[in-house]
This record gives sequence, C-alpha cells and structure tokens, in this order.
Amino acid sequence: MKGVPQRKMTYWNVKGTVTDSANEQVRVPNVIALVGLPARGKTYISHKLCRYLNWIGIKTKAFNVGEYRRKACNLEEQGEFEFFSPHNNKGNKIREDCARLAIEDMGRYLDSKEGEVAILDATNTTRARRKLLVDYCREMQHNPPFRVFFIESVCDDPDIINSNITEVKTCSPDYKGIMSEEAAKEDFMKRIEMYKMQYEPIDEEADEELSYIKVINAGKSFYVHNVNGHVQSRVVYFLMNIHLLPRSIYLTRHGESEYNRIGRLGGDAPLSENGLKYASRLQNYFEKEKINELRVWSSQKIRAAQTASKMAHIAQHVEYWKVLDEIDAGICEGLTYEDFESRYPKQFGERDKDKYHYRYPSGESYEDLVARLEPVIMELERQSNVLVISHQAVLRCILAYFTNQNRDDLPYLKVPLHTVIKLTPKAYSCEVEMFKFDIAAVNTYREKPKTDGSATHAEQ
Repeated sequence: MKGVPQRKMTYWNVKGTVTDSANEQVRVPNVIALVGLPARGKTYISHKLCRYLNWIGIKTKAFNVGEYRRKACNLEEQGEFEFFSPHNNKGNKIREDCARLAIEDMGRYLDSKEGEVAILDATNTTRARRKLLVDYCREMQHNPPFRVFFIESVCDDPDIINSNITEVKTCSPDYKGIMSEEAAKEDFMKRIEMYKMQYEPIDEEADEELSYIKVINAGKSFYVHNVNGHVQSRVVYFLMNIHLLPRSIYLTRHGESEYNRIGRLGGDAPLSENGLKYASRLQNYFEKEKINELRVWSSQKIRAAQTASKMAHIAQHVEYWKVLDEIDAGICEGLTYEDFESRYPKQFGERDKDKYHYRYPSGESYEDLVARLEPVIMELERQSNVLVISHQAVLRCILAYFTNQNRDDLPYLKVPLHTVIKLTPKAYSCEVEMFKFDIAAVNTYREKPKTDGSATHAEQ
C-alpha cells in the first residue's frame, strides 16, 4: 500500500475585518454545514468530525437531513431519483420542509446550551439554501447568534466517487433491501445528475463573506477562507489530517509486567516471564500477517519497549513516544489498589465517582490523557498501517475515539493483556476485532463501581 497522498495547494485567507456580530464574543455556538453533491463523502466527514469534537470535549451533534426526509416520505412511492429533480415541485417542497425541520432542531439544540456545535449534514447545493441557513443563524432570537462554517467536499476523481457509491450508498436505507446493488448504483447515479442541475458551488467572489473550507478530492488539496474562532480552526486542523485510504490500526498493551503480577499501579517494571513469551508471539503473529509498510509506535516505558523490540526486523519503523506512556498516577505510583484505598480513602472514593475527570494527586486524569493523545490521533488519521504498543488507560482513550464511546464509558473499556485489537475504519463506523493469545496473564480490569462503591480489582 502506498503512503498518504501529498497535500497540495493549501491556501489560507484569514481576514482582519469581522462582519459577523457573533464574532465579538469568544464562546459562541457554531454551526458546521456540509456542502456538495451526493457521493462526495459529506456524511463520512460529518461522522468523523462529530466524533473528534466530542472526543476532545466539544459537545457536538450531527443533524442529517436525509434522515428527516426518510421519515417524511417513501421514495418507492415518490419515484426514486425523480424525487430529487429540481422540476419536481412536490419533491422540492418535502425536501425544503425537511431541511427547515433539521435547522430548527439544530437551533433548539444550541439555544438550550445542550451542545456547543451542530453539524448540518445535507447537500446544501444552492446559494439560496445556504443563505437561508446563514440568515437563520444570525437571527437575534439566538443569544448569541450562531457562527457558521461551511465544508464543501469537491470531487471529480471518478475512482473516489465510484468507491463512495459502492461502499456507502448501496448500504443506504434508501436502497438496502429494496433493490439490487446494480439497480441502486444506477438509480443513485441518476440522483447525482438531478443535483448537478441545481448545484452552485461556493464561489470565492460571490461568497466572499462566508467562512468555509473546500476539501478537494478527498483531501488532496484544500482552500480555506475566513476562519473565525477556535472551533473553526480545530475543524480545519482535523480535516487536513484525515484520509480515506483503506488501512488497519492495531492496538496492544505491553506483555504482562512484574508490577501487573503483584497488582501495582504504574511504575516502570520489566516484563514477566509470560510477558516475554507474549512479545515473541506478537512478533510471530505479525510475521504471518505480512502487513505492508507496518509502523510500530511504542511507549517509552521498559515493559512496552521490551515488547516493541521484538518487532524491529519486521516493521518499517519502530518509534518510541513518551506521549504513549501510561497515565501518571502521581503519589499513587507503585501502590496496589488496596494501598490506595487504605492510605487515601477520600481520593479513592472520588475516583470511583468520576473516573474520567478524577486527577491523581501530582498526576493525571483521563481528561488530561485525551489532551495528551490528540497528536497521536492526528497521526493515526494520517498514517496507513500502525501498531501501537502502549498501556491500558492510553489504549482506552484511542479505542474510545475510533469507536465513538462517551466519557462515562471510556475509563471502563476492556483492553486485556496479551490481546491484539484490530481497528478497521469504515465510512460510518469502525470494525473492531480482538485476537486473544493463549498466554496466561493477570486480569487487570476493574468493573465500573456499583452504587455501594464496590468493584473488582484493576490496574488503571
């Protein structure tokens, strides 16, 4: 597999003059609106962006206009692709009503302070539709008015378009179980032609006042215009790092350590006898997999470095990252959970109440860990096939990102020792496969505490 395509033609136009009154405030609700023809990856971008913003702590929800339309009408009765013709007055009315409903729901979501960002996943192909959205977001009934940023996905690469149609649209609720794959593709190609008849791309001069990014051919190049505020900057940063190449990401903890065997937190202990066996078996596993251009990223802790050292002759690169080190348990490093509970009962109880936000004295919280790992996530989005050898808390954070887990569940995800977790990102989800090796290891998992505070043993 070849590496990630080189990004080209990246332009920035950050204006000094602010025309939107909402920009006078810093903490302003943001609307991110997708623009583009069908099969250009808009829903893919919407899903990934929503997942990323929630993961970094910006509460976000996506509103898919297609879902509103599916509730409002039956395409079999309306006549599949003909429904999307600009000359179909009934179809136009239904689609406009559905867009308005989605926009109003989005407005209520932001006005109620339930979230900070709303993503409008729709084609928004006409200048009139985009003006309707901007005018709605600037209405004075919103306090403060919403800041709007458009993401236009532009694609003229037939291979990318055909791949999107094959992988995504044949599984769409519009077609799945209703018509054959070939019939679905034929109908969908006709639907695209209907949209092309009315498509008005965002124009550098005509839409000079808008804030937007054009993502061209699935990220081979970009045009960025009039970025306002922290959220829009983070969106641009994220979009410039994702790609659509088929690949897999492998996660594994180091082999069992001596500290694992005696139930101690953190530290920098070497591998146990069984841990060394796992390191050798891990090497054999990847030799048989024959993964092209495999990269290995390892924590700098001794137990992880010992595990990764076995991979040196079969990996293209082995890199040791301090950012992948285990969560810092502060004054609790080297303690058992029994020690922790007896010495610091109040801290122990607070951790059980809110494990995500709890910070070890002089150490870290899971929230801190997510912030620390953001550069790793960005690199994982850019790379092809990577094996990450790290620790329980670190891999929980990475796994939560790719599987879209919430903060309450993140600290309790199961990442057992002597197991390889294979992640294969798909258009709207992530396939997870777990391969357990037949090498004995202690169980470091601790169940989520019950209301009485009871729980079983854990590592971190």
